[in-house]
Amino acid sequence: MERARPALLSPLLLLGGLSLLLARVDADVLMEACCADGHRMATKHRDCSLPYHPESKECRMVQEQCCHSQLEELHCTTGINLANEQDGCAVPHRDNTSLEAVFVKRCCHCCLLGRAAQAQAQSCEPSLMLGYQCGLVFRACCVRGQESTDLAPGDVGDSQENAKIPAAEEEQEDPYLNDRCRGGGPCKQQCRDTGAEVVCSCFVGYQLMSDGVSCEDVNECITGSHSCRLGESCINTVGSFRCQRESSCGTGYELTEDNDCKDIDECENGIHNCPPDFICQNTLGSFRCRPKLHCKSGFIQDALGSCIDINECLSISAPCPVGQTCINTEGSYTCQKNVPNCGRGYHLNEEGTRCVDLDECAPPAEPCGPGHRCLNSPGSFRCDCKAGYYFDGISRTCVDINECQRYPGRLCGHKCENTPGSYHCSCSVGFRLSVDGRSCEDVNECLSSPCSQECANVYGSYQCYCRRGYQLSDLDGVTCEDIDECALPTGGHICSYRCINIPGSFQCSCPSTGYRLAPNGRNCQDIDECVTGIHNCSVNETCFNIQGGFRCLAFDCPENYRRSGDTRCERLPCHENPECPKLPLRITYYHLSFPTNIQVPAVVFRMGPSSTVPGDSMQLAITSGNEEGFFTTRKVSPHSGVVALTKPVPEPRDLLLTVQMDLHRHGTVSSFVAKLYIFVSAEL
Repeated sequence: MERARPALLSPLLLLGGLSLLLARVDADVLMEACCADGHRMATKHRDCSLPYHPESKECRMVQEQCCHSQLEELHCTTGINLANEQDGCAVPHRDNTSLEAVFVKRCCHCCLLGRAAQAQAQSCEPSLMLGYQCGLVFRACCVRGQESTDLAPGDVGDSQENAKIPAAEEEQEDPYLNDRCRGGGPCKQQCRDTGAEVVCSCFVGYQLMSDGVSCEDVNECITGSHSCRLGESCINTVGSFRCQRESSCGTGYELTEDNDCKDIDECENGIHNCPPDFICQNTLGSFRCRPKLHCKSGFIQDALGSCIDINECLSISAPCPVGQTCINTEGSYTCQKNVPNCGRGYHLNEEGTRCVDLDECAPPAEPCGPGHRCLNSPGSFRCDCKAGYYFDGISRTCVDINECQRYPGRLCGHKCENTPGSYHCSCSVGFRLSVDGRSCEDVNECLSSPCSQECANVYGSYQCYCRRGYQLSDLDGVTCEDIDECALPTGGHICSYRCINIPGSFQCSCPSTGYRLAPNGRNCQDIDECVTGIHNCSVNETCFNIQGGFRCLAFDCPENYRRSGDTRCERLPCHENPECPKLPLRITYYHLSFPTNIQVPAVVFRMGPSSTVPGDSMQLAITSGNEEGFFTTRKVSPHSGVVALTKPVPEPRDLLLTVQMDLHRHGTVSSFVAKLYIFVSAEL
């Protein structure tokens, strides 16, 4: 198979890459030198806490990490040897809590686990829970145990035969010879060969990159997986992080590796400034210089170490008995008995030991006089005017202040009345004084029921009003009087017949017979006795209803006539009777009813032929029953006329009016008679 030819790079790219490669090589050489120094320190001194001198911060960090790594490897080798030698992990002559003892015991335990797995014929592949470093020790001790078992002393004679075993078979018996993780494998940090594949993992503080091989630093400060406390800032480092205080510790304190503030012992470190005659005593955040020389009783040392006298009279509470005065002396004090001499405004107390103030204002003494207030003061007193008074410089007396005139409209809501030394507020009628003694609030007079019916409270007063049908009395304005609706100017129109006043209202009534009260309670409705059947007409009579009553009507046709209907009589044929043709052809009976208050003139009846022919003419006349002249006739067309009421009938009465119509047709005259029964009823 032909190999692919490498692509040719441009000279500029080669030069740029070469310079980067040289810079990387120089950095790697420097790092290797720093790491070698760290290894030598661990091997020679077995201690990584010694000071590092390189100026480069990165080099110091590399030295420290390489020293710890080498020191851990040396301690781990000791632990493996300890497991191989005595099958135990007891660390002789060492502190079990030291870092060295922890490394030795951890590697010893991991090796013992590997040997136990080999002795029980289990796999030498370690569990991932043991960690990478412990897994390496586990596998190394397990594989070494297998090799020791294969070369046991009883099998020495067969060494030549064993040597003849093919190399492929040896590889199958020892699968760790083909371990792809030997020498780190393809992984940058931790490698594990599962047989099917190589699994790469990273140390604590790193995470696997997307290529599955390389590891990159985890920024614990961004992910929030740090353990910094409140008041500390998280600073990310390669593979870890560190916590730094946000504020300094302050004077007298230093920052520890645990990021805590520790007091500086200035006395122990020799950084104090105490003079030779003073002893340094450390305090939190500072120190104190105490003099070596001690003063005698009654003296105290000042800041310079000198002994000064103590004034016991001031520093000790009541050093002398009552009635004696304390006098300070050098290093002590003496007590001297008092001889009081009280001045004006003072007097001796009951024990006679000291002067006390004389209260000139105590009763019954009144040194200031009326209108004044006595104020006692130590050794004296003064006179002031009482509240509500002012001092008149001319009369030198206290004069009452008229607050109502001095502050008009500002003290009281309504009325202000001056009183000696004060003032009094009062309210107008309908108001009462509020709890503040100054404002006025409305009184609800309706609560005491001053009105006979209804009461409405108004601001500062009240108003009485009455229910419907009553009116307020003009005399007292609180009593409600009944309104006589029937006596009002419009009372006559309230009821159609008669108005009856009742308290607060009225009632309408109708005549005792012939009427009933309408649903509206005001009008009277006629009772149709003919329809309701409450009349007393006989079988041969016809009931005719009128306003407020009824009439029983019956008629007989006169001689030479016969009945042709309920209300009509036809003339019999004339047989050689000379008077017969002069009689009316037909007599018809009509019934009319109207009240006395009907407006006049009023047409009450219309009469005319049932059919007309050209040339007809007619005449209409009242032949009887109109003696008082209430009615008249009037022709309204060539073929008809009317009967009209021209003046009112003053009282109820029954009238019979005979109206005759003469019809002229083809040279002959035919007469027709209408009998009008008119019933005039009383008005309502």
